[in-house]
Amino acid sequence: MRHFLSLFPVASHDLTTLLDRAAELKAGLVRGERPPLLAGRVLGLVFEKPSLRTRASFEAGMAQLGGGSIFLSATDGPLGKREPVADFARTLAEYVDAIVLRVFEHATVEEFARHSRVPVINGLSDLAHPCQVLGDLLTMREVFGDLAGRTVVFVGDGNNVARSLAVGCGKLGLRFILCAPSRYAFADDFVATFRRVLPKAELVQTTDPKEAVASADVVYTDVWTSMGQEAESTQRRDDFKGFQIDVGLLDRAPAHCRLMHCLPARRGEEVSAEAMDDPRGIVFEQAGNRMHAQKALLAWLLCEPCPAGGKSLDKR
Repeated sequence: MRHFLSLFPVASHDLTTLLDRAAELKAGLVRGERPPLLAGRVLGLVFEKPSLRTRASFEAGMAQLGGGSIFLSATDGPLGKREPVADFARTLAEYVDAIVLRVFEHATVEEFARHSRVPVINGLSDLAHPCQVLGDLLTMREVFGDLAGRTVVFVGDGNNVARSLAVGCGKLGLRFILCAPSRYAFADDFVATFRRVLPKAELVQTTDPKEAVASADVVYTDVWTSMGQEAESTQRRDDFKGFQIDVGLLDRAPAHCRLMHCLPARRGEEVSAEAMDDPRGIVFEQAGNRMHAQKALLAWLLCEPCPAGGKSLDKR
């Protein structure tokens, strides 16, 4: 059995296989094909945080593959509050074939996975957002084809999305640049793990947005204040002055550069409304590809045999 909690343990060839499968499923859907690969299977979704894209994409994807889903909000199933996380995991695993968690603390995902007898998927934690990056990489492949040698510039906080995107880029041979105020750079422990797991990957950090985007194939951003950080919002807006993605900054990138955002966007903060609606943006195609990538992930976890001696994909 495999879990999917982080991209670090995912082999590059497995990541490529997932993207290939996602592209096949997407093309098939355009032709009206909805193969019942998961007929009779049930997906559990346990969310501590509100969601649009993660919930809708998983539920729609599961339905298109012939399966069903059960959604539990923080009110329905408060993790670790009414009963221990271990008991929750062992109980829910009696009813469903796989479980998606969208939580505040990554430790919750890890503990849940330790006690679940069905695959656990990290739908978002404070440490990582691997499902988002599957859709991101699929979108980049659609635009650029072969991704090796391309440059992705993330302008904003070195958060869960940035960390997972950096790892995904490293796995597929893309150069990753994080452009952030120094206090929002990647933590030393993440960089150390990145260098150990991906010694040949190119990871750059800078504080100059104009310099960073000059060689960008993709400029990517996210909100400056994530859920759970609301008390820091005023400070973060001050700290990130000069880091907004606007049309002027996009114009400093090569003409073929594309704008991406994991959404929801706070227009007027990390990205201007004009930039969001610029023809160079592929934000909503990116959102749509969440479903296709996650369909491939579900089929991979539930239909493909885990390699003999293979490890669960649950390490940082």
